[in-house]
Amino acid sequence: MAGAWCTTCCSPSVLPAVAICKRVVKSSSSSACLSSALRRQSFLGAQSSSRRSEVVRCCCASTSRSESSCSDSGSHFVTRRQALLLVSGAAAVVVASPSYADEEISSSAVDTTITDRVYLDLMECPSLARSDRTLGNTSLICSDGEDLGRIVIGLYGKQVPQTVKNFKAMCTGAAGSSYEGTIFNRVLQGQYIQAGRQGPRDKGETSPPTKLDRNEEVVRGNSFKLRHQRPGTVSLCLSENDDEEAIKLNTDYRNVEFMITTGPGPASQLDNGNIVFGTVLEGMEVVAAISTVPTYKPSGRIQQFNSFAQLLGDDRAASARANWDKPLKSVVIKRCGVLNVARPGLATSLP
Repeated sequence: MAGAWCTTCCSPSVLPAVAICKRVVKSSSSSACLSSALRRQSFLGAQSSSRRSEVVRCCCASTSRSESSCSDSGSHFVTRRQALLLVSGAAAVVVASPSYADEEISSSAVDTTITDRVYLDLMECPSLARSDRTLGNTSLICSDGEDLGRIVIGLYGKQVPQTVKNFKAMCTGAAGSSYEGTIFNRVLQGQYIQAGRQGPRDKGETSPPTKLDRNEEVVRGNSFKLRHQRPGTVSLCLSENDDEEAIKLNTDYRNVEFMITTGPGPASQLDNGNIVFGTVLEGMEVVAAISTVPTYKPSGRIQQFNSFAQLLGDDRAASARANWDKPLKSVVIKRCGVLNVARPGLATSLP
C-alpha cells in the first residue's frame, strides 16, 4: 500500500526528490513509499520553492494533506528544523546533479553521418610571394615550396547542410571564389589552424565569394551542438573569425573562414561559438606539421601595452593583434576539391 500512498499524495514530478526524506522520516511505510517512488521515476528533482514544499508535505505527511486522501500514510510529523533541512537538502541535490537528460537529448539530436569528402593539398613556401611572379599574376602558389601532403575531410551534410554546401562550393570554385591558392593565416599551437580569411589575393587571402547562399545556420541553436572534443575537428569560424570589419559590413558578406583543431586535448573554448561541420579522415600528420610552423609572437611587454591600449579604446590595438600567431612561413592550399566516392561515410581503412 506504500506505493499507493505515493501515487495518491505526491505528484509524479516531485516523487524522485523525496529520497532525501529518508534522513528525517523513520517510518517503515514512508521508507517503502520512497523506495517505490525511486524505482518508478528517474531523478529530476524539485526545481521551485512550491515543488520543494510539496516534497515536504508529501514525504512528511503534513497537515496540508488530509488523512482521507492519505489513509495509508500514517502520522509522520517532523519539526520545523527538520523540514527546513529537508527542503535545503533536496535543493542541493538538484543543483549538484549533472544534467544527464540534457546530455542524452543533445547527443541524440545530432547526426554525424559523413555525406561528402573534400581534400586539401598543401605546400609550405619559404615566403609569401613567389620569386617568379610576373606583373598582373595573382597566383601565389610558389614553385619552390615543399609538399606537405593531403588532408581529407569528411563533412556532416545532414547536421549542417548549408554550411557543408558552402564549404564544398569554396573547394570547387562554384562559390565564385576558392580556397585554392590561399594560405593558412593563423596557427595557435596546441589549439587550431585557421584558413579562409577574406582579403586581397596578393596577400594569400580568399576573395569574397559572390555565388554563395546566405547561411542561416549561424543563427540556429541546433548548429552548435557538436563539440570540439577531438583533434581534427573542422568548424566554421564565428567567434574566432578575423575578417576585417569593412568586409563583414558588406550586405553580400558570406563567412567562409574555417579551422581545424590540432589537439592534443579538447578545445572546449571553441564550443557554442563555432559550427562544427566535419572531421579529418586522413592527413592528421599534415595538420600536425602545420601546427609546428613558427609564428609571430610579441613579447610580454608588447602584449601588456596592447591590452592597455585596448582598455583605452584604441582601435590600433585590434589591428596589431591581427598579426599575432601568423605563420612566418606560408602554408598554401595548392589544390582543393570534392572526392567522388560511392560511400563517403565508410572508414578510410576500408576499400
